[in-house]
Amino acid sequence: MKFSVEDEKLVGKLGYGDLPLSANDDEGYRPFQLLVSSIVGCSTIVYERILKKQKIDYEIVDIEAEVERNEKEANRIEYLKITFKLKGDSLNLEKLEKNMEVASENCPMVRSVDKNIRIEKVIEIVE
Repeated sequence: MKFSVEDEKLVGKLGYGDLPLSANDDEGYRPFQLLVSSIVGCSTIVYERILKKQKIDYEIVDIEAEVERNEKEANRIEYLKITFKLKGDSLNLEKLEKNMEVASENCPMVRSVDKNIRIEKVIEIVE
């Protein structure tokens, strides 16, 4: 990966395209947003692979992330709650939650930060 400094932002030159980073929302993505997005993205990808492998008929309707940061410690992320809203016929909440535990154990982004960020994952079945 390569990065360059352009005006008031850092730009990652990645295979898919440029990724602007900045402390200013008008100039690019904030680093904490990318960290949260990486955790949510990885968790979702691994979770979907597990559900598809088990031939569970589902649709992820929405995913929400709530973040708590500690201003006294460089505004670091201390807690992340990810809520997955799923719908489908005959979904078993207990089985969905067990699959999420397996996904968390196999998600490299979660495993990279789980000793420093408390991550809670919630599954909701919606109509």
